[in-house]
Amino acid sequence: MQVSEFKIHPSSCGDIMGAKGLGKTGQSYVENWYKEQLYSRRKSFSSKYTDKGNLTEADCIELVAEVFDLGMLAKNEQTFSNDFMIGTPDIITSDLVIDVKSSWSAFSFPLFDTEVPNKDYALQLQCYMALTGLSKAKLVYCLMDTPDDIVQKEAYYQAERTGVDFDEDFYNEFKKDYIYSHLPTSLRVKSFDIERNDEVIKLICDRVKECRTYLETIKIKS
Repeated sequence: MQVSEFKIHPSSCGDIMGAKGLGKTGQSYVENWYKEQLYSRRKSFSSKYTDKGNLTEADCIELVAEVFDLGMLAKNEQTFSNDFMIGTPDIITSDLVIDVKSSWSAFSFPLFDTEVPNKDYALQLQCYMALTGLSKAKLVYCLMDTPDDIVQKEAYYQAERTGVDFDEDFYNEFKKDYIYSHLPTSLRVKSFDIERNDEVIKLICDRVKECRTYLETIKIKS
């Protein structure tokens, strides 16, 4: 394996962008990436939050198309790659790359934020702009109904934890807190426009070079 094979996935870009260099977090990311190559395994992570995001992605894209009058939108399936990055943006239009995030609840939805609440997402979109050659990006948070199978798991847990009988009445009342589709889109869609920043993109590329240098120091001799 050549260290030049290392490329950053946009969703993981924040892991290597420490304030003063690669840092412990960046080193740990590189080490895990290297283990994936050595053992032919993929380190996976899942949670109810990521599950909701995956299950509601298509509905989010449909809602984004409606709110921003973008016509028929389809999820992008094309993976882009350059010398430093590799990734698959959610949505690509003629002049815009869009990334969609599905908030878990009203309390994690950035209704009142005036700047991107998660800087890692801004870095992610800089990567996507670098990969696609586009100069504008939009980060869109959507507040969607939580899928029934997730709600049921949450309801079972709550009933067991509180010693309440799990019946239809309990479930219907519990489910109300997970439904948002009756609300106006102004309370369910929040967007942030992000302009391409070539200085940031260069810094990301430089940090990938640091990752490759660190890989040389931990490389296992066969």
